[in-house]
Parts: sequence; C-alpha cells; structure tokens
Amino acid sequence: MASTEHGERQGAGRGPGALHAFARFVLCGGGVGLASSFAVAGLAHSVPWAVANALVTVVSTLLATELHARFTFGAGGRATWRQHVQSAGSAAAAYVVTCGAMLVLHQVVAAPGAVLEQIVYLSASALAGVARFAVLRAIVFARTRRPRPAPADASRPVTVTASRPVTVPMARTAAPAETAALCPAA
Repeated sequence: MASTEHGERQGAGRGPGALHAFARFVLCGGGVGLASSFAVAGLAHSVPWAVANALVTVVSTLLATELHARFTFGAGGRATWRQHVQSAGSAAAAYVVTCGAMLVLHQVVAAPGAVLEQIVYLSASALAGVARFAVLRAIVFARTRRPRPAPADASRPVTVTASRPVTVPMARTAAPAETAALCPAA
C-alpha cells in the first residue's frame, strides 16, 4: 500500500481514500445533479413536477452509477446489475427527499419563482447526495475497495530500513512427514 501526495491510500483492489472519493463524487454526481435540475425544470412545463423528477431521476441514476463505478470509487469498470439496483434504492430515497422539499416549498410559498425552486431542489439534492455517498461507499461499491490478501511468497526480497531491530514474518512450508523425505540417506 502506498501513500500519495494527497493522503490517498491505494493498493491492489482498493479504491481512492474517502476524501478523494468524495471529491470525485461531488464532481461526477454534482455534475449529473446540476444537469438534472435543469432537465426537471424543463420537463415540468409539460408534465407534473413529480413525474419529471421521476424520469430524470431514473436516467441520472443510471448515468451517475456508471460514473461512480468507473471513476469515483475506483472499481475501474462498468457497474454491475447489483450495484445499479442498490444505487437505485439510494436514488429512490433521494427522490423522496427532493419531492418532499418541493412539496414543503409549495406549501410555504404560494408561487415560488424558478430560481427559488432551483435553490430548494439543489439544496435537497445536496443533502441527499451526502447520505447517498455514504451508502454507495459503504455498501454499493464496498467490494471493489476491499484489499485482496497478497499471496505468501518467500522468494520475494525483503528490504527493511529501521533504527531498531525489526521482526519480519516469512512464509513457511510444511515439513514432509516421512523420514525418508527429511533425509534422503536414511
């Protein structure tokens, strides 16, 4: 495992550290979320707002899950069906939060303007996004970050630099059980 300049821990099968993953999440998910807010506003002129939000949520969740699998959480490939289904669950919760925020807005303000609606929608999306990041990192993409144990290989050279003695465990093989195998002359 090596450390980079940004404090990111990497290794075989490991994704980026939490802070770096969150920055990628904000970039990928935030970009999709921002585009989604404009898409919802545009669609809401021809269909009810909740329907527009549902349609945009489905499309944006598929896109964001692929981006998160490839870039955010270090999976390095396409998202699996399991990841899409689990991501859809967290997106459904985010959908409920954004719809609830808009419902409250329309109960409090009789005729909110487009700018106020965008502020409320994006704020609710941001709050839901932080919770979504935690779920995606801890559950949905957790397998892609688990380190794989390195195979025991006693033939690898070991380099130790220390000011005091260091004990280094070495891989050992089982001794043969037969006396003839232990000493060919026996």
